[in-house]
Amino acid sequence: MLDADLLNDLLPQTQCTRCGYPDCRHYAEAIAQGQAEINQCPPGGLEGVERLARATGRPVIALNPHHGEAGPRHWAVIDEDWCIGCTLCIKACPVDCIVGAPKQMHTVIEDLCTGCELCIPVCPVDCISLVPVHTQNPAPTGWAAWSAAEAAQARQRHADRQQRLVRTQRDQDERLRLEAEQTLADLPAASRITDPLELDKKRAIIEAALARARARR
Repeated sequence: MLDADLLNDLLPQTQCTRCGYPDCRHYAEAIAQGQAEINQCPPGGLEGVERLARATGRPVIALNPHHGEAGPRHWAVIDEDWCIGCTLCIKACPVDCIVGAPKQMHTVIEDLCTGCELCIPVCPVDCISLVPVHTQNPAPTGWAAWSAAEAAQARQRHADRQQRLVRTQRDQDERLRLEAEQTLADLPAASRITDPLELDKKRAIIEAALARARARR
């Protein structure tokens, strides 16, 4: 089987999902396993297809228009006058380049933005727009608009974000487990239920939830 790590290094790491996979790494794995074509990454452009063709031994083919077309790079910009601080764009950003807090104005760190556009459809007030990264006319596309260093930075930031999400979920599961065990320790007081049958039902529900949590570990 082909080396998915090598193939992943050949992708621009926008994490835009236009290829049909959750991120660049999953797309690389699909190519390595023979489950995806090498022409599903519009941000990489034709040069991206050529790079993947050399690595896989497959013929060079045109970008699949189903996944989009190669185009100039853009950064996301938030209109701060309209931002309501909903945090939906922060949650959608695959490289953690949007900063802000609930009910406070958000902003994009432009140098870290990959132009994936995933923040745009989730914004409920349509206050996010795209601005071109390059001012040349015509603007460069594909790998001509993207450096290996920028791709490496985006790949690492996405990996860091994935690890953070796993840690956050693990910490939340642990907190809920402790709360459930404390509730079980004195269920009558915690639930204020006095009916023995209702207490048994409540206890069974909590114990089942704890069993599911242990099984996920």
